[in-house]
Amino acid sequence: MKIDIIAVIPDLMTSFFDNSIVKNARKKGLLEINVIDLRKYGLGRYKQIDDYQYGGQAGMVLMPEPLSSCIDELQSHTRYDEIIYLTPDGTTFNQKTANKLSLYKNLLLICGHYKGIDQRIRDLYVTIEISVGDYVLSGGETAAIVVVDALGRLIPGVISDETSALSDTFQDDLLAPPVYTRPAEFRNMKVPDVLISGHEKNIKEWQSLQSFEKTRRLRPDLYQKWEEGSDLPV
Repeated sequence: MKIDIIAVIPDLMTSFFDNSIVKNARKKGLLEINVIDLRKYGLGRYKQIDDYQYGGQAGMVLMPEPLSSCIDELQSHTRYDEIIYLTPDGTTFNQKTANKLSLYKNLLLICGHYKGIDQRIRDLYVTIEISVGDYVLSGGETAAIVVVDALGRLIPGVISDETSALSDTFQDDLLAPPVYTRPAEFRNMKVPDVLISGHEKNIKEWQSLQSFEKTRRLRPDLYQKWEEGSDLPV
């Protein structure tokens, strides 16, 4: 998978992409990440990329010319499956979206900044608009990190135990069950007997029930969605 990212402050992402799972994915040649500095496409002597809003509202907006020049150049070399604009008013990013996007070959992420980007860029180029939550960040670079991390771990071969990603929270619209490791007893609290029984069928049944109960207790909104389309234990 190849992910190109247009950013105002590209250095914000460098450290993250050079570490952890994303680093492993890049090292294995499974994930290519290119961060493009929008400032290189800025206008005039000072490489201007933003300007005041029409209408008199406060806050600067990323201008259309630098973004269009950047996108046009990138598209001359790469045919993108999706061009994604990261914005608070986009569709909320979730595991289903991550699963879908992880199957694509080429993605382009546009990081918003200030009050966002000129609407004409959204109309001309953007195919998906994504929000990482109902809050406002200083820039889309942080959101891009979230999206890349979520996608990278789903690429086959990135995680040594690929079944781990398939059992993550939200993969089946439910929260993951409680997990335990050694020692079997800690401060008079014991690991549930079923988990050390070695009985695979009983373990899976226990995990499913715990997952349902945890979701019902902590995320009733998710539980309701699941309940509407699935048969649940009483």
